[in-house]
Amino acid sequence: MSKRKYVLIGTGGRAQFFYSSLVTDYKETSELAALCDTNQTRMDYANRLLVEEHDYHAIPTYKAEQFETMIQEIKPDVVIVTTIDRTHHTYIIRAMELGCDVITEKPMTVDEDKCQEILDAVERTGRKLRVTFNYRYAPHNTKIRELLMNDVIGDVHAVHFEWLLNTQHGADYFRRWHRDKRNSGGLLVHKSTHHFDLVNFWLGTEPDTVFAMGDLMFYGKANAERRGVTQFYQRAHGSEVAKDDPFALDMEGNENLREMYLKAEREDGYQRDQSVFGDGISIEDTLGVMVKYKSKALLTYSLNAYLPWEGFQVVFNGSKGRIEMKIVEQSYVNSGGKQEDEGALQSKSIWVHPMFDAPYEVDIEEGEGGHGGGDPLLLKDLFDKPGDDPYNRAASHIDGAMSILTGIAGNISLRTGQPVKVDELVDLK
Repeated sequence: MSKRKYVLIGTGGRAQFFYSSLVTDYKETSELAALCDTNQTRMDYANRLLVEEHDYHAIPTYKAEQFETMIQEIKPDVVIVTTIDRTHHTYIIRAMELGCDVITEKPMTVDEDKCQEILDAVERTGRKLRVTFNYRYAPHNTKIRELLMNDVIGDVHAVHFEWLLNTQHGADYFRRWHRDKRNSGGLLVHKSTHHFDLVNFWLGTEPDTVFAMGDLMFYGKANAERRGVTQFYQRAHGSEVAKDDPFALDMEGNENLREMYLKAEREDGYQRDQSVFGDGISIEDTLGVMVKYKSKALLTYSLNAYLPWEGFQVVFNGSKGRIEMKIVEQSYVNSGGKQEDEGALQSKSIWVHPMFDAPYEVDIEEGEGGHGGGDPLLLKDLFDKPGDDPYNRAASHIDGAMSILTGIAGNISLRTGQPVKVDELVDLK
């Protein structure tokens, strides 16, 4: 049986999740054939990891402007896109036009115009596009889907969903390229795409109307000044002030961050360790959203990025009772540790409260690997022969669109102060 050939563009932290698995767990059926990035130092480090840690061989590298050349020379079956969010659409569309299927990291893209371009390209080329929503595969999230599918609380009328990002992981979005909303779409798109997708997945419906409020209320220089801070720095590396700041990121002391980012700075000037209390941050850290779904269910959602613990609480109120889930996740910094530590669980619980019966706790399968055990299951679904899945966890380009469109509508609502109809943003044909 011939191997399925993959190339990858964007060799930052998330890329390791895909390429390390391809060349180890799925090496019998898959071939990683080339890397592409704007930064040669980062690609060289990826090749070093392939050889030294994964017993693979060094593979050809191409700069971003050579993307089409790479596809013409390598002739891959699938392109994996793990670049910064605002460039996802460029590589997704061109890969499909050149005859490749695509796997893209979430979010699929950052605004409604780019989303429409992707949808049109899928229609035009007939190629397949998968979006990697690993949280769908986490056993606790799949269990919620199972309970709702089995009518345990009847029709779901209201969902209250609170996501907490802590002062390690949450702060990290304000150090990196994500802090510029043009790059990431803000947390309502970059991060909340996971959460809005989960609601779509759990309820089996799509968003209809979105209203959002939010602001930058903790991070940023102006907020720090209001709290009495008087000493500031631009980035942590080389700063004496940063040594006393618990929010500072030490890249020199972490091999992965040092090799992937600090040593790569000489090529493009990208600084991975900017101060979270600096100027130039255009994303929000405190957000509240209301969504009405086509099923008539209502969602109240909050996201805060500076809290003492990491995880989420979600409740479902239905015609036959209520489900409550609380998940506490292990704190982490992207690329700062083992892949399996990202989103690993510290505690989990699901309680069902029937309308006329005693509440009971639901048993949850113990998952292994990152994101609550979802990562290995997602990878198997992507790179192995998927079996029958009664929960339909594999996410298509339509799923990718419907998740980001909730956040995109939220961003429009933030700007205008008005509710936004999701169906008016794109034509799904």
